[in-house]
Parts: sequence; C-alpha cells; structure tokens
Amino acid sequence: MLPYATAAEAALGRAMTPAEALWFRYTAGVSDYHLYCCNILFLFVVFTVAPLPFALLELRAPDAVSPYKLQPRVRLSRAEFVRCYKDVLRIFFLVIGPLQLVSFPMVKLVGIHTKLPLPSLAEMAAQLLVYFLVEDYLNYWIHRLLHGEWGYQKIHCVHHEFTAPIGFAAPYAHWAEVLILGIPSFIGPAIAPGHMITFWLWIILRQVEAIETHSGFDFPFTPTKYIPFYGGAEYHDYHHYVGGQSQSNFASVFTYCDYLYGTDRGYRFHKAYLAKLKDLGQNDGKKGDGNGLSYVKLD
Repeated sequence: MLPYATAAEAALGRAMTPAEALWFRYTAGVSDYHLYCCNILFLFVVFTVAPLPFALLELRAPDAVSPYKLQPRVRLSRAEFVRCYKDVLRIFFLVIGPLQLVSFPMVKLVGIHTKLPLPSLAEMAAQLLVYFLVEDYLNYWIHRLLHGEWGYQKIHCVHHEFTAPIGFAAPYAHWAEVLILGIPSFIGPAIAPGHMITFWLWIILRQVEAIETHSGFDFPFTPTKYIPFYGGAEYHDYHHYVGGQSQSNFASVFTYCDYLYGTDRGYRFHKAYLAKLKDLGQNDGKKGDGNGLSYVKLD
C-alpha cells in the first residue's frame, strides 16, 4: 500500500508544494467539520484583536490622534469600550458561534472543500472579489430596508447606538440583524464555491474591513484608500452621525450602489459644504467635530 502522501501526489500527478504538504499533514487526521469550526476561533480573534489598536489610540493618546478622529469631540470612556466588547461577545457566543456550528451541512452542500490542490493566489483573489461584490450589493438593500421605520425601531437602532462608531462596534448589533446580514456573506461562496482556506480568508477580511470602516479614524496612510470605490471610515462615519433618519451611505464596502441609486446625495453635499468652508477659511481643519457644524444632517 502506498503511503498517504505518495498516494496524494499520485492523485495530483505531481509533487506537492510545501504549502500543500503542510496542509496535507495538518488535515490528514482532521475532519472537515473541525476545519470549518475554525471560523469560530478566527472570528473571536478578529473581534478581539483587530479593534484594539484603534481603542488604545483613543484611550491612551487622544490628543495625538485627535486630528485623525472623525468626531474628535466624542470621547468614550474605557468602561464604554468594555461594555461594547462584552455585548459583542454575548452575541458571539449566543448567536454567531452556534450558527457556525449548525451551518456546516450548507457549506458542504454548496461545494466548499478541503481537498488538494490548494487554490492559486489568482483563483483566491477572483473568488474573494466575487464574494465582496455579491455581499456588498445584497447588504446594501438589506441595510436600506433596515432604515425603514419598523426595521430601524425594532432591529437596526441597536447598531446605531454608537453615533460616533468604534472598531469594537462593527459587530455590535441586534441578534436578528446578525442573522440577517449573515445571509449576504454566504451567498458569494455559494455562487462561487472554493477551498476552505479561501472561505477562512473571506470571513477574516470581511470582518477586518468592517472594523476598519467603524474605527472612527481617517488616517492618511490607510492602504484601503487606494482601493477603487472603497467607502472607508469617513464614508460610513457620516451614516452613523446622521443616525436613524439617514437615507445615505448604505454601502458596506464599495460605494457604487449609493452612487447608482442616489443614496449618497447628502454625503456629497456634506463634502462640498466642507470644501466651501475650507475655501472661505472657516473650517478649523478637523474632519468632523460632532457638534453639527462640520457634519450636515440632510438625509
């Protein structure tokens, strides 16, 4: 009988790459269900670690980062940060974790797999682009519906408790919203199923993006500024500042839907207003001061 590694290489028709050999050794005695459940660990780490730099900057060096804070006059206490994180963990253990545990049959049904060969970087990039575009389009319409009177009062208002968002508040939401918005995140992988590693990377990148978008900071050196049509923190911060009455900036990642359907008009007017103030020498140079002078509540 051939050794398992030799049999795997025979099936591939070539020698395994170092990455494939590592994956083969790791997964040889591990079930697909176990691999899928690693999502729970990844989400826990991302929810805990990714927002920390933003939180530490705001709590430990507020004056130094004030020029980059979108609403610098809004300063949350350490207790408020801790409360937000504890509420996120409560939803994580009561909703997100159990949902991951029971959704494995759907993952297998759509064709997400753990087999060799591993996907190429080009294949992963193409699939991730599909996932982001599909999720972004569906999330736009769900988010827009949640800003209807019933949806906002019953569900979405929880997420908008933070009018000046922070990184820890990205997954801070009503349990029903967590379930509803989980659907667009899965549709892309269902349309273009790939390897489990690609699925892991999708889950991680989407959450990191949401945390960066909710960070409350607009740093000039942020790499995402170079991504075409990317919304970012400043774009989404306006949506939170306007709050429940907002009919603007529904996009979760990219801004094309807001542009196509005209739901960025208030934001564009706001930007033009700030530019005019700057030209007149009336703007103090801050991105937004949280007092209604730099942010214009139009829709």
